[in-house]
Amino acid sequence: MKLGFIGTGQIAKATITGICTSKISFQKVLVSPRNRNIAQKLKKRFRKVNIAKTNQEIIDKCDWIFLTVTPKVGEKILPKLNYRSSQTIINFISTIGNSQLKRYVKVKAKIVRALPLPPIALRKGPVPICPANKKVKRFFDHLGTAVEISDEKLFTNFWCMTAMMAPYYEILNTLSKWLSSKGLKKTDTQKYITSLFSAMSDDAVANSKEDLKILIKNSQTPGGLNEQALNKLRKLGFYKLLDKAANNVLKRLKKK
Repeated sequence: MKLGFIGTGQIAKATITGICTSKISFQKVLVSPRNRNIAQKLKKRFRKVNIAKTNQEIIDKCDWIFLTVTPKVGEKILPKLNYRSSQTIINFISTIGNSQLKRYVKVKAKIVRALPLPPIALRKGPVPICPANKKVKRFFDHLGTAVEISDEKLFTNFWCMTAMMAPYYEILNTLSKWLSSKGLKKTDTQKYITSLFSAMSDDAVANSKEDLKILIKNSQTPGGLNEQALNKLRKLGFYKLLDKAANNVLKRLKKK
């Protein structure tokens, strides 16, 4: 199987890294030259990675095509390419749905939307796919946990959660800087904060079959520090703002 990536940004880099360090059987990965720096680094690191001269070369030489460009770039370049009906096209583009992509592709190729995040480089994290596809699910199960979604409208909601990645890292950054302002070394505070939140995330995953309210309850004691911090953030409307931010992103996605 030959894999081709149109677009060579951070998500493409993370996905290719995950593929090349996994047990997935493939012949080669062909990447576009759009981001020469990332493309060259991937080629240098992995012997099966090669750089194509054009996007059409990727289409011509590969069985699975991964679309990892931005929506604006996708709308500009994808309709100009010639696809084959035997291909599987994996759509990573946030605001280009399968129906719109079908108009660009023109032939009856298999089209599946997928939603990987940077931890895919570590072969960790969920990867929602839509519609359900056994081969695509098996592929992404090597890179994390594939979650099949049958309704594309429901799939759109997952995109809202991906918008919380930068806000999450900003929380880590804010708390790390707070610790540093008290006289601690930046390297120590970043290591502590990232390890702390990683451990709490692992605990949440291990207990994900239970109502998350149980974790909230069990992490507090009456009159304790966690209760104080939680009540303060609730009073400030911190958690309501998360709802508003998610709804704001969803509104943007639904316009497309």
